[in-house]
Amino acid sequence: MKRITLGLVTLLVSVNAYSADIPLYPTGPEQDSAFLRFANATLGELKLVADGSKANLVLNGDKAVSAFLPVVGGDKPIKGMLSSAGKNADFSVKVAPGEFATVVVLADAKGAMRQLVVREVPDDFNALKASLAFINADTTCADAGLEAVAQKAELFKKVAEGTLQRRMINPVELSVQLKCDSAPVGQPLRFILKAGERYSVLAVPSDKGSKLLFASDALVN
Repeated sequence: MKRITLGLVTLLVSVNAYSADIPLYPTGPEQDSAFLRFANATLGELKLVADGSKANLVLNGDKAVSAFLPVVGGDKPIKGMLSSAGKNADFSVKVAPGEFATVVVLADAKGAMRQLVVREVPDDFNALKASLAFINADTTCADAGLEAVAQKAELFKKVAEGTLQRRMINPVELSVQLKCDSAPVGQPLRFILKAGERYSVLAVPSDKGSKLLFASDALVN
């Protein structure tokens, strides 16, 4: 059985960085491959320790969303322990073969964690355009939408909490504004889209209200 390694430069954001790559989860045959990533929507650092090993993944600051990790798809759950602000929570999720799952870890006012799993089976590709998804992971943001500021164009609308929408878009630099119930919320987010690449924007809660996170939908090398 192969094991996947996580590059620390890419995936581990920690003050105490290690000097070598570490294995996190085993992978299976190519036909069983599934893909799993984590997004930190807590107010501090989030650490995941894989079940049965000392391997860990740390997300904080500007690196709040990991790359997609290839894992064994099927009925066997992927397990681990989540830690943030002195609180711990068990983690367990099943990912179907061919599925891309995003686990958004959230925390309430007392720091207790919960996990929101958003799933997708990609079926689109266009070498001339970028693929952009919008994930609403904020229960306080009703009918979430995303507007391109300069173009005054509605990219996404009425995205319910715990769901995503995806569309093809021209590969340009964008500034987007989150809208909740048609009203602008928080600060615009600026990013650059490249042709043939896949990306996600996530609406998540924060101590100052709803905010946006941007991530490339890249696979870990």
